[in-house]
Amino acid sequence: MPELPDITVYLEALDARVLGVTLERVRLASPFVLRSFDPSISEAHGRAVTGLRRVGKRIVIALEGDLYLVIHLMIAGRLHWKAGGAKVPGKVGLAAFDFSTGTLTLTEAGTKRRAAIHLVRGEAALHALDAGGIDPLACDAEQFSAAITWENHTLKRALTDPHILSGIGNAYSDEILHRARLSPVRQTRALSDGEHARLYEADPANLTWAGRKLLKPWYLDELPQLLNVLRGDISLVGPRPWPPEMVRRQVAEGLDYRNRILAGLTGPAQVTKGEGIAYEDLDSRYLQCRSTLSSWALVRYDLRILWRTAVVIARGEGLNY
Repeated sequence: MPELPDITVYLEALDARVLGVTLERVRLASPFVLRSFDPSISEAHGRAVTGLRRVGKRIVIALEGDLYLVIHLMIAGRLHWKAGGAKVPGKVGLAAFDFSTGTLTLTEAGTKRRAAIHLVRGEAALHALDAGGIDPLACDAEQFSAAITWENHTLKRALTDPHILSGIGNAYSDEILHRARLSPVRQTRALSDGEHARLYEADPANLTWAGRKLLKPWYLDELPQLLNVLRGDISLVGPRPWPPEMVRRQVAEGLDYRNRILAGLTGPAQVTKGEGIAYEDLDSRYLQCRSTLSSWALVRYDLRILWRTAVVIARGEGLNY
């Protein structure tokens, strides 16, 4: 099941793609994925995205009019960003969210359908979906210790109980306990001060340890995107997925490159991080090269970008760039 770090990555990716843009419509391939009836899902159509947040293991897309679109991926649910108007995948597709910048599809593998969508109105209705656990990345050591010792449980249960801690599940609780060198069956009220400190320090650090130490430096988290390249959903080299402010500016200027040029798995923004150049300027520069360079010159330009990407990956410097 996607847990706090995975949901955080989804939110970061969605922030760059949908914040400030319009949700044009929601297409449901399975009526059972929608678990709310009032307000109607059609009320979300044509509303701008005003914010993104996490409630436990749920992704929340805030819309104009005090509406909240809540997506719970459960065990096998996944989100995929595609070109605008993309079809909902056949057997695994549950829904598609058509934004003015592209389409977000919701899929779920397996025969059991546990993923869910809610559309709620107001903070009170949104709060009703929250189990009430504290955010392990936002609390201090004292708050963390107080939460896990409110009742005497095994560490495994305390870490995975959404009423105690928000967003931690089976996989990351194991990593936390391994990093803290503590047994999962140890009782929370039997911990020493030193063990409390180790557990607290291991929690926020270890939630993203695999990503920071392994996936991000070598861009291993991008490998599944090669399938999207093969399917033609994205390009091997190109600009980043456009942030809302760039889309709005392009529309205001009468330009709409995103309908003609696919976003890239890598590009100038990925290989020049840390050089003090705004990502938007790098993407605009690439778009200009696409329109001014000859075919062979553009091939050479893309090959240079691929070479620089290989150097970044070989050095394990992806996270710091």
